[in-house]
Amino acid sequence: MSKGMYVPKESQPKQGGGGGKARDGEKGGKRKLVAQNKKARHDYAIIDTYEAGIVLTGTEVKSLRQGRTSLADGFVQIDGGEAWLHNAHIPEYSQGSWTNHSARRKRKLLLHREEIDKLETKAQETGHTIVPLALYFTNGRAKAEIALARGKKEYDKRQTLREKQDRRESDRAIAAVKRKERGQ
Repeated sequence: MSKGMYVPKESQPKQGGGGGKARDGEKGGKRKLVAQNKKARHDYAIIDTYEAGIVLTGTEVKSLRQGRTSLADGFVQIDGGEAWLHNAHIPEYSQGSWTNHSARRKRKLLLHREEIDKLETKAQETGHTIVPLALYFTNGRAKAEIALARGKKEYDKRQTLREKQDRRESDRAIAAVKRKERGQ
């Protein structure tokens, strides 16, 4: 093809190579789990979960990829119509210089307006809070799974542990019976 010759758009090679995969994690993207908040699932009854994007600096992304993150003391607060993740510990990047971030700074969460409004009204009810459940990467983008939750009482926690233990024992008994049947 000579230089300066007009080529119709249909016959031009496509740019980017798309592949048809969705960019967001809901439609086929693979999740690479970085941190999980097991304490939140123990201390709270989860009512509803949301996936939120998270605004990070470059050194925070690199530190997340190293996987040394803690969400145990983290919580989400809505200020001025924006959701913020507080107290999530993302340690300083070991190779970072003066551009390194503060380990416990507040980080903005990216949610749709109606999700923020719904979370704000529900969180104002007595006993409800918003907690982070997990941090993960989907198609190279950092995401936070957050949940609207209600605090459990001490006896609720014991009841949950008891049910979990009973379920585990029954599964073991069933597996033992199946093993015994295969052996005969």
